[in-house]
Amino acid sequence: MEMVPSEENQFVPKEIQNAAEEPRVLCIIQDTTSAKTVNERLTLNLPASTTLSKLYEDVAHKAGYVNGTFDLAWGNTLDMAPLDHSSEMSLSDSGFEPGGKRNFLQLTDKDGEQPQTVSDESRTADSSGVDDSSQERFIGPLPRDSTAGCSGDYSSPSYSYSSILSKSDTGYVGLVNQAMTCYLNSLLQTLYMTPEFRNALYNWEFEESEEDPVTSIPYQLQRLFVLLQTSKKRAIETTDVTRSFGWDSSEAWQQHDVQELCRVMFDALEQKWKQTEQADLINQLYQGKLKDYVRCLECGYESWRIDTYLDIPLVIRPFGASQAYGSVEEALQAFIQPETLDGPNQYFCERCKKKCDARKGLRFLHFPYLLTLQLKRFDFDYTTMHRIKLNDRMTFPEELDMSPFIDVEDEKSPQTESCTDSGAENEGSCHSDQMSNDFSTDDCVDEGICLDSTGSTERVLKPKSLLTFELFSVMVHSGSAAGGHYYACIKSFSDGQWYSFNDQHVSKITQDDIRKTYGGSSGSRGYYSSAFASSTNAYMLIYRLKDPSRNAKYLAADDFPEHIKSLVQKEKESEEQEKRQREIERNTCKIKLFCMHPVKMMMESKLEVHKDKILREATEMAYKMMELEGVVPLDCCRLVKYDEFHEYLERSYEGEEDTPMGLLLGGVKSSYMFDLLLETRRPEQLFQPYKPGEVMVKVHVVDLKTETITTPISIRAYLNQTITEFKQLMAQATGLCAETMRVVLERCYNDLRLLYVPNKTLKAEGFFRSNKVFVESSESADHQVAFTDSLLWKLLDRHGNTIRLLVLLPEQSPGTLANRTLCQKVGGDSDVPFEGSKGNRKSVEAILEESTEKLKNLSLQQQGSSTSDSQKSSDASDFEHIESPTQEADSNSSLCVAADNRELENRIRATAGCSGGASSDPENHFACEERSDSEVNNDRSTSSVDSDILSSSHSSDTLCNADSGPIQLANGLDSHSITSSRRSKAHEGKKETWDTAEEDSGTDSEYDDNGKSKSEAQYLYFRVEPCSQDDSSWDAQKCLVIHVDKRITLAAFKQNLEPYVGVTSTQFKVFRVYANNQEFESVRLNETLSSFSDDNKITIRLGRALKKGEYRVKVYQLLVNETEPCKFLVDTVFAKGMTVRQSKEELLPQLKEQCKLDLSIDRVRLRKKTWKNPGTVFLDYHVYEEDISISSNWEVFLEVLNEPEKMKSMSQLAVLTRRWSPATMKLGPFQEVILESSSVEELKEKLSEVSDIPLENLEFAKGRGTFPCDISVLEIHHDLDWNPKVSTLNVWPLYICDDGAVVFYRDSTEEPMELSDDERNELMKKESSRLLKTGHRVSYSPRKEKALKIYLDGGPAKDPGQD
Repeated sequence: MEMVPSEENQFVPKEIQNAAEEPRVLCIIQDTTSAKTVNERLTLNLPASTTLSKLYEDVAHKAGYVNGTFDLAWGNTLDMAPLDHSSEMSLSDSGFEPGGKRNFLQLTDKDGEQPQTVSDESRTADSSGVDDSSQERFIGPLPRDSTAGCSGDYSSPSYSYSSILSKSDTGYVGLVNQAMTCYLNSLLQTLYMTPEFRNALYNWEFEESEEDPVTSIPYQLQRLFVLLQTSKKRAIETTDVTRSFGWDSSEAWQQHDVQELCRVMFDALEQKWKQTEQADLINQLYQGKLKDYVRCLECGYESWRIDTYLDIPLVIRPFGASQAYGSVEEALQAFIQPETLDGPNQYFCERCKKKCDARKGLRFLHFPYLLTLQLKRFDFDYTTMHRIKLNDRMTFPEELDMSPFIDVEDEKSPQTESCTDSGAENEGSCHSDQMSNDFSTDDCVDEGICLDSTGSTERVLKPKSLLTFELFSVMVHSGSAAGGHYYACIKSFSDGQWYSFNDQHVSKITQDDIRKTYGGSSGSRGYYSSAFASSTNAYMLIYRLKDPSRNAKYLAADDFPEHIKSLVQKEKESEEQEKRQREIERNTCKIKLFCMHPVKMMMESKLEVHKDKILREATEMAYKMMELEGVVPLDCCRLVKYDEFHEYLERSYEGEEDTPMGLLLGGVKSSYMFDLLLETRRPEQLFQPYKPGEVMVKVHVVDLKTETITTPISIRAYLNQTITEFKQLMAQATGLCAETMRVVLERCYNDLRLLYVPNKTLKAEGFFRSNKVFVESSESADHQVAFTDSLLWKLLDRHGNTIRLLVLLPEQSPGTLANRTLCQKVGGDSDVPFEGSKGNRKSVEAILEESTEKLKNLSLQQQGSSTSDSQKSSDASDFEHIESPTQEADSNSSLCVAADNRELENRIRATAGCSGGASSDPENHFACEERSDSEVNNDRSTSSVDSDILSSSHSSDTLCNADSGPIQLANGLDSHSITSSRRSKAHEGKKETWDTAEEDSGTDSEYDDNGKSKSEAQYLYFRVEPCSQDDSSWDAQKCLVIHVDKRITLAAFKQNLEPYVGVTSTQFKVFRVYANNQEFESVRLNETLSSFSDDNKITIRLGRALKKGEYRVKVYQLLVNETEPCKFLVDTVFAKGMTVRQSKEELLPQLKEQCKLDLSIDRVRLRKKTWKNPGTVFLDYHVYEEDISISSNWEVFLEVLNEPEKMKSMSQLAVLTRRWSPATMKLGPFQEVILESSSVEELKEKLSEVSDIPLENLEFAKGRGTFPCDISVLEIHHDLDWNPKVSTLNVWPLYICDDGAVVFYRDSTEEPMELSDDERNELMKKESSRLLKTGHRVSYSPRKEKALKIYLDGGPAKDPGQD
């Protein structure tokens, strides 16, 4: 098919442009296999009849790929399941949308291999990395746009399976970054590209009988290297290697230093290779030797020792210097530059027998074959107390001559006669003609460059030819000292080409790219040049000695040892198995499966079936998955298309039992817009066919006589049916008379519509896929009244607003106060009367009124008998103690008490379904027991929360069926309701503010000004039944199930609960329980229960509820000089109109009783609390709500004074001051200073009085942050704004306008203490620990790093004491 270009490099078939008679499918294809094409799009406008195989051909033609070497997958889904290459299914049948709608596809790798281009079909990159010059250049961290090159963004990017950047054309394989393992990937690629290390690793043979392969580090490295050399994948995982280190998944999120990893890994390999041929491999390749010496400048005597090294750390910038070293050679020269020991640092010479001036330094004696240089870019800035990265420019050569840095002079042991040179010119050298044999005896040729004991002439010439090293690996760090990204630039020894190994991505680079890693910036910025330099620079350099006799080449596959060839074959078979498994996955349809199990109710699973399996086989698979064997015969089951969200049966598949599932489901997709339902039937029933276009209707039959609503039955109808036809259909299904039938459609919550127009269609009435209707057919007069005034509407309205609550009663009742009389509403809730109550039925209102009146009378009697002191204490406390003597209970024959809660349970069960009457049983008595508030509610943190956080979910599926049979669950669950239970549970975790309290309002009273209950104006449905063990995890004996109209107010709800709790509503509190068992008190009495939903839990606790104008208050003690200055004391109640002194009078006895604090009223103050900050001091005459704003969930500080209160007026200002002593590096305790004005001069005078610092030498600064404004003693002297040039405190930069501000002061003549480096480091650790304990910021310790460890025993030991 010829293609013509269109806009934006898109191509359109020429035939399609002229063909308008057939629907077209617009395909937009993104090629994700190459970095060069990822931002381009191919657009094909094809006929809808085009087959998938033809689509592949067209895409291959335009993309320039060989057909069959790539996949096409849907681009708008997470799971990229490819389309079938060979399918003859048309685009329209495969899920493509015609008519101008865009169909997004992605062109991806096939089986992890990059597509072959047409011009490149016969060529494949080999494992040596040889490639042409046309491929993409890439170095550095991945930029955010599509351009290649270095980027300042050092965040380690994340990649999908079909990655944004392509598999490299270089033939090299990348490594997947587990999370933050880029440092590991860089080192592994460097070791892999080192021929000597790779070949030695291949020559080592793993003995499975001796070690577990999972924990063998050499074996896992061997496997990884084999995969890097032979795999066809774009990138491979390193999880097996890290697992052999003993690391778990958390280690992947810890970034470490690559040099540290190198040392730790080499140590681990040496341990694993003990007593093998590779035991000394690390030393042979990487170990060098140097001499640490001290030479006396008077006699020339030299003391020295030999040290080994694996890498050479090179300083970037000397300590205290502003200029960095410009090159590696300069840094190496500085490394061996000796220092002079003189003055107090003189050296004690063994020969002179006295302290003398001396030279101390290092000399290289032996360079390793593989020379590793670490550029020390990470440092610590003692000025800012921050860890920093030095980005200064440091050049490094491609060939490094190390002969200037080797010690070519002969060595002597310390016991031999020392050199006579004074060290003025040739410091550090000796004049003996013999090299010391201290280290040469154990050296061999493989160890590197070792100077033999031949003549000095040869010794001078030989290093020149042997000490030239060539650079082959540069490990680059991009970022800061806090974190960043590592990648490696490595030269291949097979072709001399440089490559960038950046996690998954490998690309060619040039020498210019290597020079970009020198660091530094283009312009000079003086001292601060490092701060403005590029953050991408070299961190580790690895050189190899240029020695043709030793330089190895990579082992080719034909030269592999036999055990490596076996490993290659094993890994190839494993890869083929993965490929086959992926092929199966790509051809597997995965779809949600539901089933209404006859025993287990609604079940949900995921059906995974191959696309070629037929419907009959899939039904059998689903039958076994849903465990229906032995319950329902297989021929009584079928799979139907189902919409779980709308609970809609879309269609059945009659006559398609032999059709492949791929055709039925519309192909293999990552997700489907529909589900499957395994439908069952009884043997004598027949399956009803479900045709596309039908709508599902749930029909509830309403009985006006019994005021009940039945469980729904399902029928199917068509949207073009009229209301008259629909009534005839329902008449057949329900047996009702169609002529007198009233049909009500519930479109959404509380939206009830009477369908009365006979010729109107269901579509016009608003029917959709799944619908709910209520039908009633009777000849009562209810037909004659308006629908909103009819009994039918009232029943449906009640049905839609009734919710089911689980209420947990208190464990102990107050005893004789009241009988927990069980009552239910009169009006036909049940035809079964309560035994013993015939002829004596009372309405709920009558029982509640009688019970409440008795409770009020008893409460008045008790209040009269109590003393005024106890009454005052009771009013102030959270719980009012109620005493009920047995004698009083016995004399009061009108009060009935029960023996225990079991009697209550029996009575609840006996009265379940009672129509309204309930008689008191004088033989049952409640045990009398007094209970304190702490027993009732020991969780102070939740019990007094004034505002209630509640769910806003509404239930429109509630039923209030109150007949004698089993009650219908409030959320409408039945055999036809599929998913409502899961939806209702999803609301349990939601929390919204139910108590949207105004700041100036407290709780509302349950009674109006005349003492009449506000709830008496309108009765709302309230019905109680016993709680079974199936309903709740709570103790069923103490739990009630309450069906209540959610439009009822909290006040009316509490009044209805009075007979069951046994006390008046003012003597118990209501707590809402959330999914995490957290409780919040509900106190807004005039708010409704509209935010509650089905099966919400409520806990009832005894204790005095708040009255109108009262607020619950948390009292905290302010301890300004303690480590934790804020300590919780008690919960109390403050009332509107109360003075501060009155609140203190009521608070002090409570503190004495509960906190054992015996305080004087003149030695305590209350003050505002804003989080942890002390604020305004409240004066005794202040009145709550008038002078002091008070709100729900209020908190206040109580401060104990050492002397009588000095604050007498609001014009005064209380400031907390603290002295800073630079000479001792210590902060003094807090002292309060009372100012009469906001004058700075007055503040300084007061501070001078308390500290004896002369006024002219006194300096002050305002503290920062929250109280107590902690700051490190290493920062306070310089970081604060000392002695601001202002005359008043209430202006910038002080803004001290309220009590509680923190002010530091000092003597300006006092010099700071001089600290050595060790003292500063020790003090820094102490300050860091102190500030972390107090929860304040520690600016110089940004994060706590986890130590890098490789565990040789399989994993870290678990410390039970650790978190």
